[in-house]
Amino acid sequence: MNDSSKSSTRRDFVKQGSLLAGGLMAAPLLSKANFFSGADDTIKIALIGCGGRGTGAAMQALLTKQNVKLVAMADAFRDRLDNCYKSLTADDLSDSGVNGNLKARIDVPEERKFVGFDAYQKAIPFADVVILTTPPGFRPIHFEEAVKQNKQIFMEKPVATDTAGILRVLKAAEIAKQKKLNVVVGLQRHYEHSYLELYKRKAMIGDITSAQAWWNSDGVWVNPRKEGQTEMEYQMRNWYYFVWLCGDHICEQHIHNIDVINWFKGGYPVKAQGMGGREVRKGKDYGEIFDHHYVEYTYADGSVLNSQCRHIKNTMSKVDELLIGTKGKIYCGDAHITDLKGKVLYQWDKKNRNDPYQSEHDELFAAVAKGEYKFADAENGAKSTMTAILGRMATYSGQVVEWDKALNCGMSLAPKTFDFAAAPQVVPDADGLYKIATPGVTKYV
Repeated sequence: MNDSSKSSTRRDFVKQGSLLAGGLMAAPLLSKANFFSGADDTIKIALIGCGGRGTGAAMQALLTKQNVKLVAMADAFRDRLDNCYKSLTADDLSDSGVNGNLKARIDVPEERKFVGFDAYQKAIPFADVVILTTPPGFRPIHFEEAVKQNKQIFMEKPVATDTAGILRVLKAAEIAKQKKLNVVVGLQRHYEHSYLELYKRKAMIGDITSAQAWWNSDGVWVNPRKEGQTEMEYQMRNWYYFVWLCGDHICEQHIHNIDVINWFKGGYPVKAQGMGGREVRKGKDYGEIFDHHYVEYTYADGSVLNSQCRHIKNTMSKVDELLIGTKGKIYCGDAHITDLKGKVLYQWDKKNRNDPYQSEHDELFAAVAKGEYKFADAENGAKSTMTAILGRMATYSGQVVEWDKALNCGMSLAPKTFDFAAAPQVVPDADGLYKIATPGVTKYV
């Protein structure tokens, strides 16, 4: 296919995606900044969220084989944006081995660097593909805007931190499907060769009757409060420790393992109960989240997932999944399948290992380049995020929490106003400590 025909295919692709299925309503005309409106076959990218994960995702997008260019960047903080830009344009990364000089794939002048709470609205119009990598509390509004502006989308997990956000993402996901907008969610195990091969062979273990999932580790970074910060800025800088921004580590990290079980089960739990708390990590810098969760999820067929995650130093570390069926077991980390007596029935060849973080971008951008509609990850991303939120609600309250009641309980954790002078819903007491959920006292439904 020559360059002219490729451009034509892409223009047709977006033209088709600009109407809702069945002609329900017309979408807004695409911006002239969008390459599909002209002959240029460059896929233009806007990065929304310039922290560590955003920098990594942008790099992975730029390393794809397609003709891509980063043209706009947005973040709440200027220093984050500047550090990201500096990293992406560093001399030691200039020769990527992919279509020549990596710097040639970055065209973000000062006028396309946007800062503040509304920066995403300013950056998205310049792009064909948007990368959404801010703290997850902002994901629902950013995803809505990207869908509204008819963009192809990569967004990191989790996709929300509360049930109100989940409902917004589910609604926008349906519109994205109708518009035939590709959406890839960063639940990268769906793009990892070992998991894909295990999934193909899941029938070898019969009906799945139970499962186990772990994300036990030492924990992650901490950004202490600095003099002069408003409460909003402090929480956003130290976002991992505030539920409205992170969702707690059961949502931010353990979602990967929970999602694997949902994927292999082909469904989502109907209820959850569990326990958790702050056993070790109790200081002011750790905000309001727990340091451990243990959840028993029950699916509609009665099967059970026992899920555990922990952020405590010098304890057992394990990140893995195990599925048990009527005929055998799937060991995801070791990538093999056994019968119930332990005989190995299948062993994946580790020589075929891929980088799933790169693969998810490779596949997305390949689809965009070909004018194909292939990826609709947002609904599953929302429902696996909801599974993690359901578990958090169970551990925070100590109650049995049912899916339907939880999803429709109206829980919204976001600040009433997005402004650095505004107060989040949760603020510290006179001693600088935050109120912690108390099982038996905290209620949701």
